[in-house]
Amino acid sequence: MLQCCRSLSSRIAPVYRFLTQSVYFNLGDDFSWLFYPNLRRLQTSIFWRFTLGLCWCLLHLFVTLVHVGSYLTHVLVCYIISSGLLGMYQNLDLSNLKYLGIVVDSEEARNTVRIKRLLCWLSSTGVKKVILYDMEGVLKKSIESDQSFSNSNNTSCFEGMTMELLSFSDNKEAVAKAASFLCSKYLKSNHSDADRVEPVFTEADMANALTAVGCGGPDPDLLLVYGPARCHLGFPAWRMRYTEIIHMGSLKTMKYGAIVKTIYDFSKKHQNYGT
Repeated sequence: MLQCCRSLSSRIAPVYRFLTQSVYFNLGDDFSWLFYPNLRRLQTSIFWRFTLGLCWCLLHLFVTLVHVGSYLTHVLVCYIISSGLLGMYQNLDLSNLKYLGIVVDSEEARNTVRIKRLLCWLSSTGVKKVILYDMEGVLKKSIESDQSFSNSNNTSCFEGMTMELLSFSDNKEAVAKAASFLCSKYLKSNHSDADRVEPVFTEADMANALTAVGCGGPDPDLLLVYGPARCHLGFPAWRMRYTEIIHMGSLKTMKYGAIVKTIYDFSKKHQNYGT
């Protein structure tokens, strides 16, 4: 009996070893078949993410260097112009610049010292007619106040300069007055309901109405915007139909050379007006 069991175990042992090895290798093949492709995909994904991130960083660095180079060039040019080293910026041709508009952010408009300096610079370049605008009417209050503006040592800079002060409230009041004027004119021209026709108002009618109510005025040839926003901040739209708008940056970083260069560049431009 014992011998029979030994014989049976000796026969079963090789078979068992063969089966266990086969199962082990089969399981290993299954695991490699399942995980190796996913591992390759993960490695590929990490590689592409790293490559795209590196390209983005390089692009960001390039754009930053371009902006820094442009800013340094602008500062250098403004310094050279302010120093008077370039003769072409000395005598500016202002034949095309009859009216100059200045738009200032209301927060920055509270700095009356810089406003005075800006007006002195414009006066030194030969600008005589200036339109000042800010949304909240800070410029109108400060300039019309004798204590904050007129009693200044720099008042002589403004001699011969005509200034018009505007704010956003003037726009709404002007539109309301012009609409009332057109409505009353329309009602007077149509006495009876039978003769009444649908009104058609043109741009010329609106311009005449604004002039009639005392809210019209010449369009500035050039509009300089000081503030963080690159827009006209609500400057009257009917007074800048052919106006060129230039964003000058913050009032805190204004430069005399930048103003002179802007006026010089504008004097060299030719504008074509349609019929």
